[in-house]
Order: sequence, then C-alpha cells, then structure tokens
Amino acid sequence: MKILVVGGGGMLGRKLIDYLLQNPSLNGKGIEEITSADAFANSNGAVAAKIKINHLVTDITDMQSCRQLVKGKPDLIYHLASVVSGEAESNFEKGYLVNLDGTRNLFEAIREISDDYCPRVIYTSSAAVFGPPYPDVIEDDFILQPRTSYGTQKVIGELLLNDYSRKGFLNGVGLRLPTICVRPGKPNAAASGVFSNIIREPLSGQAAVLNVSPDTRMIFASPKSAVGFLVHAAMIDTSSLGSRRSLTMPGVNATIADEIESLRRVAGEKVVALIKEEFDPAAQKIVDNWNFPPVTATRAKALGFTCESTFDELIISHIDNELGGEIKGGK
Repeated sequence: MKILVVGGGGMLGRKLIDYLLQNPSLNGKGIEEITSADAFANSNGAVAAKIKINHLVTDITDMQSCRQLVKGKPDLIYHLASVVSGEAESNFEKGYLVNLDGTRNLFEAIREISDDYCPRVIYTSSAAVFGPPYPDVIEDDFILQPRTSYGTQKVIGELLLNDYSRKGFLNGVGLRLPTICVRPGKPNAAASGVFSNIIREPLSGQAAVLNVSPDTRMIFASPKSAVGFLVHAAMIDTSSLGSRRSLTMPGVNATIADEIESLRRVAGEKVVALIKEEFDPAAQKIVDNWNFPPVTATRAKALGFTCESTFDELIISHIDNELGGEIKGGK
C-alpha cells in the first residue's frame, strides 16, 4: 500500500505518519511507502526499516504540483493541508486559494489519471462548518451554515468530496474534527489556539493569555484521538456513508471555565495562576461563531469512532504524551 499525506508537515500529519511507521499495516495490507507533502521542508523522526518515506515540498495551489503528487497512484490519500481559521479570516484570498482551490486541484489531479483509479481520500473538515443559532444538541442532520470563511471553505470541500465520490473519481471520507486540544508545539494562527494555549503553556511553567470569555464553549479531542480518527477512517466500509461522505467526530464539550477547572484538578492552583486575562474583541468575534453545544456524532460512533469523555483526560493525555508525565511548577 502506498500512502500520500498532504499536509504531512503539520502537527497532525507528523503524528499520523509516526503512527503509521510504527504500525505498518492497514486493513491487513502492509504499508510499503509513505509520501509526506507540505508547503515547507518537513521530516519525521521515526525510522522504519521496511517502509520507504518521502518528504516533498509542494504547492497544492499549483495544478501541476498536484498532478505530480498523485502520479504514482497512491492507494490512500490524506488531505490535511489548510490555512487555519484565524489566518483564513484575516487573509481572505489566501484562505480560498489554499482551502478551496488547492482542494479542487488535488481532486482534479486524481480524476485525470484514469477510469480505473479510485483511491480512498480522507479529507479533514471541521466543526466550523456549523454556525449559530444552535440547538441544545447538534445532531448529524444539523444545517451547515458557517459564519467564518474557514468554515465556508470546509463546507465547499465537503460538497466536492461528495460529488467526486458520487462520480467514482475517488472514495471519500470527510472528518469534521473537533478542536484538537491540547495541541503541542508553539501557538499558530488558528483562532481556536487559545483553547490549547491556556493549558499547554502553564503546564510547562509559562504564562498564557486568555483573550476570550471564560464562557466560550467548544468541542475537543486530543491529538491521539485525532490520529485515531484518521486511521479508523481508512478502515471503515464506505458503502454505509451513502451520499453523505462527511462525519461529525465525537468530542468533549466544555467551556474555557471548564478547561481551567480541569487544569486546577490535574495540575493545581500554581499552574492555573499562570493564566492572564487580556480580552481581545476580534478573537471573541470569531469564537462566538463556534460556541458549540454538544454533538451527538451518532453516525461516527456507530462506525466505531471514539475519543475521550472528559477534559481531564485531554490534559492527562498531553502530560503523558508530550511532557514525559511531568508538570513544571504544579502541585
């Protein structure tokens, strides 16, 4: 099996590739080759003696580059690449160029190859496809009415995935990911970054800025669970999806105040004291468009997608997997 990961240099892409290198088979098929493609130089620390791994610098906004990516007919394609929410909102042109045009370029490059080529394509969408006003609980058939450019671009990507799958050009699975938390590494341009920042930095003994209201609510899953979603999506029977190729992933629903209480329980008051409030109306305006109630994720759960059940588990997962089990300056 040959696998292409578009956006392989990002946090989720690197973790996915590391997992595949350590678990070199899917659905009973051995993985022979993994290609990680991104807009910047990228590499993975994991070493696999039996798997060939390629790291490519590419630009999915260029059609010829997309043709080169799929020329070798990968069996499984992960499309993780995107301009994140805050940047897509502040740079309208770039958001549409990458998130929409880049997605269509990739799908078109697949379509052009031949009538007998139909790879499984796993497309990462987002809970940002939803928008207010919200019901008490978001069911699977809740209307897609985003209030951000990023969410709009993801909705269009989902519709393209449906149509290209309907025509038999690809076998698509769309995953509406919750906010990934606690996200390791440095803060990025995602408006949702605040949800991780206020946990990650204090756990490492650093101050963090809370720039939105503590009442702001979101849906969360850990990086480990997100990788689990991606892996599981490669193994499900897609005939059960029908014409609705995108699934809302399960997640933990919590406010920022809930996050802080979880941090207090897990790490103690000294760590919580490192959070400093500096309200930013622009950031609040973006997150107000999300402020999600719980999701049922009925279709996804029926297909075997799972994640954590409490925010405490998300914090503990970060401590165990990113901090070597140690908290700086905690209890």
